[in-house]
Amino acid sequence: MSEISLKVEFGGGLELLFSNQKSHQLSLPTRVASDDSTSPFGKEQETKALDITYLIHWLRDHRLKERVELFMENDTVRPGILVLVNDTDWELEGEGQYEIKDGDEIVFISTLHGG
Repeated sequence: MSEISLKVEFGGGLELLFSNQKSHQLSLPTRVASDDSTSPFGKEQETKALDITYLIHWLRDHRLKERVELFMENDTVRPGILVLVNDTDWELEGEGQYEIKDGDEIVFISTLHGG
C-alpha cells in the first residue's frame, strides 16, 4: 500500500494538546476507511482517498494527548480553529473533503484567546 508524506503544524496554543510539539511529519496511507475509522481496515471495507476529515480523526486518535473537545466538535475541528492547506484557507479547498497530496502542509491554528 502506498503512502503520502505530509507535514502537520499546530499554532495558537493547539500545540499544547499535542505534547507541546508544533510540527509533525507524517506518513499515512493513500487509501483509508470511508467511514473515517482510523483502525486498520479489512478487505471488505470501502475506502476513499486520504482527506482532511480522516486526518482530523487520525490526529485525535494517535497524536492528541488531552481535551479532545478543544480540537474537535461534531466530527470536524471546532469553531475558532483556522485550517490552512499549503497556506490557503481550507474553505477554498473543499474543507474536510480536500484530498491530501504527497508533500502537503496542513496547519491548524486556534484563533480563540482567553480574556
